[in-house]
Amino acid sequence: MYRIFIFLYPLFVRVAALWNNKARKWYDGRKGLLEALAKDFRGNSRPVAWFHCASLGEFEQGRPVMEELKREHPGAFLLLTFFSPSGLEASRSFDKADYICYLPMDSPGNARLFLDAVRPALAVFVKYEFWHYYLRELNVRKMPTLLISAVFRPGQPFFRWYGGFWRKMLCSFTEVFVQDRESLQLIQGLVSARLNGDTRFDRVLAIAATPGEYPVVAAFAEGAPLIVAGSTWNEDEKELIHFVRSNAGVRFLIAPHEISRDHLQYLEKTFPGTIRYSALATGQALPEGARCLIVDNVGMLARLYKYATIAFVGGGFGGDGVHNVLEPAVWGKPVVFGPIYDKYREATALIAAGGGFSVETTLELEKCLLRLLTEPVTAGLAARNYIERHAGATQRIVRYIQEKRLLTS
Repeated sequence: MYRIFIFLYPLFVRVAALWNNKARKWYDGRKGLLEALAKDFRGNSRPVAWFHCASLGEFEQGRPVMEELKREHPGAFLLLTFFSPSGLEASRSFDKADYICYLPMDSPGNARLFLDAVRPALAVFVKYEFWHYYLRELNVRKMPTLLISAVFRPGQPFFRWYGGFWRKMLCSFTEVFVQDRESLQLIQGLVSARLNGDTRFDRVLAIAATPGEYPVVAAFAEGAPLIVAGSTWNEDEKELIHFVRSNAGVRFLIAPHEISRDHLQYLEKTFPGTIRYSALATGQALPEGARCLIVDNVGMLARLYKYATIAFVGGGFGGDGVHNVLEPAVWGKPVVFGPIYDKYREATALIAAGGGFSVETTLELEKCLLRLLTEPVTAGLAARNYIERHAGATQRIVRYIQEKRLLTS
């Protein structure tokens, strides 16, 4: 089944590339890649630290480790690969990486040619990446291979009677760094593992330490409470509409997950007093009665939460679940989200810490927001304290690499 998947997937992508831009980037980005790698890495004498991420979320998780590793080992060559176009596109400005590219599709031949070309001293996979032939080839070559910020659940194939193939991939790792004790208990005895925490806590702390300034947002927020609704989907926005229409004294910043033209126009028609961020950023005056600032770009949201009185994080009213609740929590903001969050331990823990609040209906959302508007400080401090208590995973991973001399031996 796995061989069928890795054979058919590129074919499906090639067909989808005829009309889908993301699929076209996935396919075109791999054309001639192995030949280019062999040429570009020829003659490289620096130790290569290879980090592989599925997409943008995993990149943000691995980023603090890459940054710290480059600080400790400035002579190392950092190779960063992605499976998804969204991750690769977002990482273009990441100056700590010496080389950024797609990962060639998994196969016995591709794995051999890739490793022959880049010759990594160390391979680091972030969170959920399991590619059989790459892991097998790394294991055969006895190359140190780490899995960081991993999370495991009982229902996954590793722990089923039919999961031998998956367990074999898991056992290919030299060391697995897990986020929580439950994950550690599940894989103990299968592979060398240690409880380490989540590197995203270090990432959001780094963002908060270098916040940047957004005068347009600061001016919009002045003089009124501001609710920042980030990474929202249609389902989240439908729950927010009633509160926005009923509370004229509150301002709202909406940073939707989808910024297509159609969706932005939908937001403008649905929410009262809307103005786009791009309009204000290019000099348009703030119209009288403007209440909803729509962020029509990507990459700013993590730093915009600092202007919030309360943060609402989207995804919790949709099928995939809540997005990143750590980004607003690090700014000391109460964090509100929908009912679908059970697969996200940080959301559960934030609720337990007193900094997070889950709601199931429009009425519950209204009651929660009104209550928090009267006293947001206590919940905000609880959210920030939760972040600070869980920092340090990055340093522990880098310390392991140094102690094992994985980039110097």
